[in-house]
Amino acid sequence: MQKFLFLFVLITFCGQAQNPYPENYFRHPLDITLIPSGTFAELRPNHFHAGIDLKTQQREGLKVFAAADGYISRIKIAHFGYGKALYITHPNGYTTVYAHLQKLAPELEAYVKKQQYEQETYEIELFPNINELPVSKSDFIALSGNTGGSNGPHLHYEIRDNNQRPINPLLFGMDIKDTTVPFITEVYAYTFSGDAHVNNTSGKQKLRFVKTQNGDYMVENLNAYGKIGFAIEANDRQDMATNKNGIENIQTFFNGNPKLEVDFRRFSFDETRLINRFIDYEHYHSNKERLQKLFIESGNTLSMFKNADDAGYIFIEDSTASVYKVRVKDFHDNDVWLTVNINGQKSDDIKKTAPLKTNYHIYAQKSNELLHKNISVHFPQDTFFDDFYINFEVSNDTLFLHDNTVPAKKNFSITYDISNYQNKNTDKLYIARLTGWKNQYTIYSNTYRTENTLKTQTKILGTYALTEDLVPPTIKPINFTDGKWLSKYRFLKLKIEDAESGISSYRATINGKWILMEYDYKTNLLVYDFNDGVNTETKNNFKLIVTDNVGNSSTFETTFFRK
Repeated sequence: MQKFLFLFVLITFCGQAQNPYPENYFRHPLDITLIPSGTFAELRPNHFHAGIDLKTQQREGLKVFAAADGYISRIKIAHFGYGKALYITHPNGYTTVYAHLQKLAPELEAYVKKQQYEQETYEIELFPNINELPVSKSDFIALSGNTGGSNGPHLHYEIRDNNQRPINPLLFGMDIKDTTVPFITEVYAYTFSGDAHVNNTSGKQKLRFVKTQNGDYMVENLNAYGKIGFAIEANDRQDMATNKNGIENIQTFFNGNPKLEVDFRRFSFDETRLINRFIDYEHYHSNKERLQKLFIESGNTLSMFKNADDAGYIFIEDSTASVYKVRVKDFHDNDVWLTVNINGQKSDDIKKTAPLKTNYHIYAQKSNELLHKNISVHFPQDTFFDDFYINFEVSNDTLFLHDNTVPAKKNFSITYDISNYQNKNTDKLYIARLTGWKNQYTIYSNTYRTENTLKTQTKILGTYALTEDLVPPTIKPINFTDGKWLSKYRFLKLKIEDAESGISSYRATINGKWILMEYDYKTNLLVYDFNDGVNTETKNNFKLIVTDNVGNSSTFETTFFRK
């Protein structure tokens, strides 16, 4: 009975607004049953997922179709990120995006390759005019793939409005079968006023909860007082898929009254990094669990928040009985409820955790400078959300700059003065971030060099070190040897690797003419397609130069024959 009462309140609260998006305008981009491997606004590292990831039957090469009439307004080919991506602008003002493509349709492929050869670059971004590359609904535009930052074959598909804000594609009538309810895996409570406590403890604590007979969840009765808030880890699954996906909506209620709604239907790219304020960032990096805060902290201006009362915080008074409820639902209105029964009980015997204090304090609303001998760190004003004490230590050329548990909103700089560095190979030095157990792994941090300084810009706290790279990249042919006849071969393949600072660039020629080679950083594979028609001679001299991020380079030369 109580659940029906809350459903009535919920309907009254949300209203009966009609879907403002055209539901029959766009066709599906694939001609298969659509199963998502990732959902819209799903929580990802440092961003909300801007589209929907569609499974492609664990393989590449499925045909991708234009969702509606329009024109190709943008083509971006990159080693990282979206890999090979197409953008179609439609007459109704929306733009559809198709990413991680294996290959473009022949006409588009020829258009792009012409520009790549003219500019002698694989990575390219093009903006055709409205009359240049028109498409009709259902036109074949590409093959699905696994390029860029993709972790497996799939199609990343987006719909953006005329302000380039991504919108959940399911709002446009995309048919995804889903009868599975979301699920909650973690519940935490937080205290915010000086006298606040939950079960006689201040700060953050994990709550024990159980699943009820009807499939909902309930936290065991807890005692609390003062200003508190809650956070949950919640996910969803779709039919025919075992992977965890994101949810579509969260609503909270306190004693029957709405407190906060989080609606994941649309967001802007300029706010996506606020995900690190929305989740408990420290908890994620310590436990790999994304707790979604059901309260709005200062500086969190996410447009996803709706109908916030007291920013989602609740205030528990002494000698009261209260009920806090959370409704988690997916796009198809499959939902699950969490109930927290709270006994208001003030206690003078509160366990408190002593806050971290160091010799260095960061003021979020001011610029901050940390100095130690030849190393300086500059935090511009408004780099962080909150003031905090920071760990700052230097040992030789290693900088211990707190740990990656405090999110940064913008880049800060780390600078090394190397004017007194005794090593002769100062041109081979770079700044690296150290990761892994006992910091055994080095990750190149984009390093800018002046005469006597090395500088990097980063958003990540952690351990950094001045590192030397004297080892050039390695080049290894995969499917040919020197002097081999390659008349029957379609592709020329090599593997390039760099164990230190990483590969910065490569350049390949045949008989002195630049050739287009596609680089997959995930497999270290470099591939040339003979169908490009650059080599027309029988005897061909192939030359490849690969350069790493500090300027070490390797040259590979060979001769092959082809008719």
